Amino acid sequence: MHRTTFLLPHPRLAVAGLACLLLSASAWAAGPATSAQSLAQYRQDMAVCNSGRSHQAVPTCRLEARNAFAENRRGRLTDAPGTYQENALQRCKALEGTDRNACESRMRGEGRMEGSVHGGGILRESVMVVPAK
Repeated sequence: MHRTTFLLPHPRLAVAGLACLLLSASAWAAGPATSAQSLAQYRQDMAVCNSGRSHQAVPTCRLEARNAFAENRRGRLTDAPGTYQENALQRCKALEGTDRNACESRMRGEGRMEGSVHGGGILRESVMVVPAK
């Protein structure tokens, strides 16, 4: 009968090795879930592109879906609350004085809006009464 004997290294080294193995396994397990979610979103986006429901040209839609997938995998695609509003107000910073105030009020939804992105754009209008001098 042949018996195989395994010698364990120093106990502290064995514990450290086991800890590294467990940490790497948990990191690996967390990664595929994120990748799986990214891939699922990408496939959903591509299905919308291919169905013609995206309101974009198919090649443009596919390019946007690929770019969003890449950014999502890098962790840079966020839907943080307020991001859209901050972006809209950022555009008004190029203006000064009353023009800037009027722009910011339109971006906050004040005034009249008509149109759509699908239709080519949104027209925002606000009326400011300026007293005569």
